[in-house]
Amino acid sequence: MWLVIVESPTKARKLKSYLGTDYQIEASVGHVRDLAKNKLSVDVEHNFAPEYQVSEDKQDVVDKLGKLAKTCQGIVLATDPDREGEAIAWHLQQLLKKKVKLFKRATFHEITKSAVLEAIAKPGKIKLDLVDAQQARRILDRLVGYQLSPVLWKKIRRGLSAGRVQSVALRLVVEREREIESFKPQEYWEIDVKLAVNSKENFLARLNRVNGKKFEPKSKKDVDPVISVIPKAMYQVLSVDQKQRQRSSLPPFTTSTLQQSAANRLGMSSRQTMRLAQDLYEEGLITYHRTDSVALSQSSLKMARSLIKTKYGEAYLPLEPRYFKTNSKNAQEAHEAIRVTDVAVISESIDSQTKLSSRHAGLYDLIWRRFVASQMNPAIYDQTSIEVEGQVKSNKAGQPKKLQLRANGSTLVFDGWTRLFSNQEDAILPVVKFGQDLKYLEHLSEQKFTQPPPRYNDASLVKELESRGIGRPSTYASIISVIQERGYIERLEKKFFATAVGMTVCDFLVKNFQELMEYEFTAEMEEDLDAIARGEKKWQKIVGVFYQPFHKLVESVSKDADRVQVPVEKTGKKCPDCGKTEAGEVVIRTGRFGKFLSCSRFPECKYTQNIVNKVKGVKCPLCKEGDVVIKHSRWGSQFYGCGRYPECDWGNSRPPKVGDRVTKAQWKKVQEARAERKTKREKDMQEQEIPAKKKK
Repeated sequence: MWLVIVESPTKARKLKSYLGTDYQIEASVGHVRDLAKNKLSVDVEHNFAPEYQVSEDKQDVVDKLGKLAKTCQGIVLATDPDREGEAIAWHLQQLLKKKVKLFKRATFHEITKSAVLEAIAKPGKIKLDLVDAQQARRILDRLVGYQLSPVLWKKIRRGLSAGRVQSVALRLVVEREREIESFKPQEYWEIDVKLAVNSKENFLARLNRVNGKKFEPKSKKDVDPVISVIPKAMYQVLSVDQKQRQRSSLPPFTTSTLQQSAANRLGMSSRQTMRLAQDLYEEGLITYHRTDSVALSQSSLKMARSLIKTKYGEAYLPLEPRYFKTNSKNAQEAHEAIRVTDVAVISESIDSQTKLSSRHAGLYDLIWRRFVASQMNPAIYDQTSIEVEGQVKSNKAGQPKKLQLRANGSTLVFDGWTRLFSNQEDAILPVVKFGQDLKYLEHLSEQKFTQPPPRYNDASLVKELESRGIGRPSTYASIISVIQERGYIERLEKKFFATAVGMTVCDFLVKNFQELMEYEFTAEMEEDLDAIARGEKKWQKIVGVFYQPFHKLVESVSKDADRVQVPVEKTGKKCPDCGKTEAGEVVIRTGRFGKFLSCSRFPECKYTQNIVNKVKGVKCPLCKEGDVVIKHSRWGSQFYGCGRYPECDWGNSRPPKVGDRVTKAQWKKVQEARAERKTKREKDMQEQEIPAKKKK
C-alpha cells in the first residue's frame, strides 16, 4: 500500500474516488511545521538556519501520518504545485523519512481522474529550489517582523507590527490618501452641440477647436464669447472617417486577473476570491488557482473549440487555436492558466449538485466565460468619426469666427467573444457626407471640476501591486488582509481608506527605514526570490546581504529615533467621566476594530465608547425595529448588523435596501448555511479521523 498525502481533506476525498485500494489518502491540513512561535527561530550567527517545530494543532496529524508511514510501501507527496506546496511536501518528508525510505512527488494542476492518474504514474522529486525560495521568503519576513515590530511598540504604541511586503503595500494606500487630501480641483467646461442631418436624424458633437486653436475653457469667461455665436454659425461636415476595428478577447485568468475581475464584476475581496477558488479547485471544477501562466493545454483547447462550434457556430470559431504569451519568468511553477476542467459543467449545476454556494457558482461562471471567450473570434465594430466646421459670418469684436467639433461613434457588426460578456457601445452616428450642411438645434454647456485620483479598491490595489512587482499573485490576498486586520486600512464601500494608525506607522517607517519601504527595493527582493526558485541564486546569501545593514539600522532607530504619537480627532465635547473636574475631552481614536471614542487623558481616564454608524433610513430586515449599523469583524472587515444585537442577530456583508424583508424561516436557512460552511473543515477532519485540537 502507498500512502498519498495532500493538504486538504476535500482534496483527499476526491483522490479516494480516483485511486484504488492500493492507496490510502490522508490530508496534512496545510503546513504541519513552521518557525517556532514566540521567538526569532532563525540562527543569524549560523547562516540563518531556521528552527522548525511541529505546529501545536498539527501534532495529532503528524502522529497519525507517522503510524501509517510505518505500514506503507512508500509515500506519494501530492501537495499543491507551487512553492508552498513544495515546502509542505519537503517538511513532510523531513518528518517521516525515518519511518519510510521511498518518497515520490506527484503534482497535478487539476483534480480530475485523468490528471491524477497520470501524475501518480509519472512521479518526480521535490524541487529543492522552490523549497529554498519559500524558506527564504519565510525567514526574511520573520526577520523583518520580529525586529521591526518591537521598534514600533517602543516608538508609537504596543501591539503594532510591521512586515516586509505588507508595509510597502500600506504605503501605496497612505500615499493615495495624501494625494486625495492635497488635491485641488480645477475648473473646466464642456460644450456639446446638437446638429440635425434631416428632420429625423441628429447627433451631438463636442466643440474642440476655436479659430484653429485647441479649445480648453477654464472658466465661464472663456465660454461666454463662444456660446454667443454657436446658435448663429453655419455648420458643414468637414470630414468623415470610417474604419472597421477588431477587439480581440482577453487571455484566460491568472491569479492576479481573476482577483481583479472578481472584484470589478462580483464585488469580491481578494481574500474571498481566493477562498472560493480554492473550494472550486478542490472540487475538481477548475485548474490550480495560483498561477502566473496564461498557457492552455492542448486538450483544453480542443474542449473549448468543440463547445464553441457546437453551441455558438462556426462564425465564432477561429481557424486556429489562440495562444497567449506569458510574461512571468516563473510561470513554469504552474503550467496553465485558471480554467474550468469541463466546459460541459455550467454554473447553474454548481450550487444544485454540490455543497457549494451561489457565490462559488458566480466565480465559476466568470472563469468559464473567460476561458471559452479566450478561444472565440474577435468582436468587429464599424467606427465613425465626424469632423464638423461652424462658420460665423457676422460676429462682434472678441467673438470667434470658426468653430470645429467632433463626434465619435461605433456600431457592433459582429459580437464575437463579447457574446459571453456585456457589451457597451458608443453612440451610433447617422450617415453623412463630406460638405453636407447641418442645422443647429441646441447646445449644452456644462461646468465640471477635475477629480482626485480614486481610492484603491481590491481590483486596483492588486493591479498596482502587480505592476510594481510587490509581492506575488498568490500573496496579494494575504497582503491586503493583513494590513486590514492590523487596523492600518479600512474597507468602506469597497474602497480602502488609510487610518490614523496606518498613516502614523507608514510615516515612521518611511522616515527611518527608507530603503525597506522603497517600491523598487521590494520588487528587487521579489526578483531575488524568483532567482532562488529558478536555481540561479543561493538563499543564504540573499538573506545575508539584506540582514546585516537592516539589523544595524534597527538598533540605531530603536536607540535614537524620536517617539511619535497617533493623531486623534477632537469632537469638542467634554469627557463624561472626568470632564467636570479635569481637562478631559472626548476624542476619536483608531483601534484594531475601527474608530472609537475615548478620553483625551487616557490612560489616566479609562472612558471609552463605541461609535455607532447607522445606515440612514434603513431598518433591520429581520426584526424591522433596530437600525442597521456598520460594524467591524475581528479580522478588520466591515459588515452590517442590527443595532438591537444580541436581541436580534441579523447581519450581512452587504447593506440592505429600504423595504427589504427577511422572515424568521429565511434567516434560519441562512444561519444553517453559514454554520455548515463554518464546520465544513471540522467535518472533513472527522472524516479523516483526525482528532480536533484539545481545549486547554
